Amino acid sequence: MKSTIFLLITVILFSSCISNTIYEKPNDLIPKDSMVLLIQEMTIASSAKMVKTVNLQRNINYFPFVFEKFKIDSTRFAKSSFYYTSKIDEYEEILVKVEESLRGAKEKYSDLKTKRDSIVRDSLNKVKVKKPKNKNATKENIDLLKNSKYSRVKI
Repeated sequence: MKSTIFLLITVILFSSCISNTIYEKPNDLIPKDSMVLLIQEMTIASSAKMVKTVNLQRNINYFPFVFEKFKIDSTRFAKSSFYYTSKIDEYEEILVKVEESLRGAKEKYSDLKTKRDSIVRDSLNKVKVKKPKNKNATKENIDLLKNSKYSRVKI
């Protein structure tokens, strides 16, 4: 009798602890491929928050721009995100695609930056104006060098 009551209580406790974590699909669910792009843009926007702008401003919230770009509102994103997080396998697929996409973008832009830096470095090496070897160079020669198209170079 005691074992039957104990078993009944155990079954009731375990069944009450199981929750329904998979929610209903919202009517305006954002598709997976759009969700990947959206999360990627939001990751970039959150990373750019502390970067200074051209006007030397910081702490700019870029999320409204992302929502505007995708023509959605924050509540639709929240509902879709909530739904996808309840289905952990689908959400993991989305996050893996986001990570791959961000890594690809990082490689692409780091390669472009490397090429640009090498072009700039090469151009600066060609443009360098050396000081005249003659210590008795006249003031006119120095003025001529200062006023040339390479006037940024200090003499």
